[in-house]
Amino acid sequence: MAKRKEIDNNRGGELKSEESSSEESSSDDDTNMLDVEFEWFDPQPEHDFHGLKTLLRQLFDVDAQSFDLSALTDLILAQPLLGSTVKVDGNETDPYAFLTVLNLHEHKDTPVVEKMITYIRAQAKRTGALSEIDDLVENAANARIGLVLTERLVNIPSEVVPPMYKMLLEEISWAIEEKEPYDFTHYLILSKTYREIASALDEEDTPKSKKQKKASKKGTSEVFYFHPEDEVLQRHALCSGSYEYLVEGAKSDSKRTFQELGIKPEGHMILIVANKFEAAVKGLQEYFSQS
Repeated sequence: MAKRKEIDNNRGGELKSEESSSEESSSDDDTNMLDVEFEWFDPQPEHDFHGLKTLLRQLFDVDAQSFDLSALTDLILAQPLLGSTVKVDGNETDPYAFLTVLNLHEHKDTPVVEKMITYIRAQAKRTGALSEIDDLVENAANARIGLVLTERLVNIPSEVVPPMYKMLLEEISWAIEEKEPYDFTHYLILSKTYREIASALDEEDTPKSKKQKKASKKGTSEVFYFHPEDEVLQRHALCSGSYEYLVEGAKSDSKRTFQELGIKPEGHMILIVANKFEAAVKGLQEYFSQS
C-alpha cells in the first residue's frame, strides 16, 4: 500500500499545479477556474458504496435498470486492492470518479455478472462492428476477459483518467505475481457515446431551417464521446463500436444541448488485446500531457 499512496500523492499534486497554471493563464478570460486537488484512493467498502452505485447508474444510462447495481457495486468493493477512486475532500467522502476491472470468467456464475455477459453478447450481436466480442465471450474457455468499468461526474477533467489506468496496470501486475486471477488475454471497456439528432421541440409549429433538415438526415452519423479517452483507447482496439440501449430513453429534448440539435446517448464497447493494453495506457498519458 505504501507504493500506492506515494503514486496518489504525486499525481494529486501534479493535477493541482496544472489547474492553478490554467487559472493564471486565463485570468483575462470570462471563464472562472476552480483550484481543486484530486486524490486517488483504493475502493473503500465503508465509504464508497452509494457513490459508486450512482456512477454505475450514470455509466449504463437507461439500461442501468437492467442490472442489480447494488450487487455490482458490492463486487467492485470486494476487490479493494484493484482499481481506484478519485476524491477531493479525503477518503471518507463520495468518489467523483472510479475505474476497476472484473474477471468475467471468474464471476460468470454470479447473477449480476451473468446478466452482464448476456447483455454484452446481445449488444454485440446487434452491432456488426462488435461481432468479435460475442464470439470471444461465447468461447470463454479460450479467453480471459477483464471487464473495465469507469465513470466520472460531469465536469471532472479527463486528466484524472491516465493515473487510474497506470495504477490499474501496476495492480494487475502485482496481483499476477500473487497468483490471483487477473492474467487477462483481453480487456473489454464499457463506455458511452452520443449522436446529435434533430430536436422535436416545436416541430409541429416551427418550419425546419435548411440546417435542421440537413441535421435530420446526417445528424445521427457522427459519434461524439462522453469520455474523450475512448478515442485514444480505440486506436489500439481489436474492435470497437457504439450500440443503442435496450431500454427506450427519453426523447432528445430532455437532454437537449444549447443548440438546435438534441442528443441520443448510446453504449460503447472497446476490446483491446492484453499485449496492446499497456501501449494504449501510454497513449493516454501522452495525449493528455499535451492537452
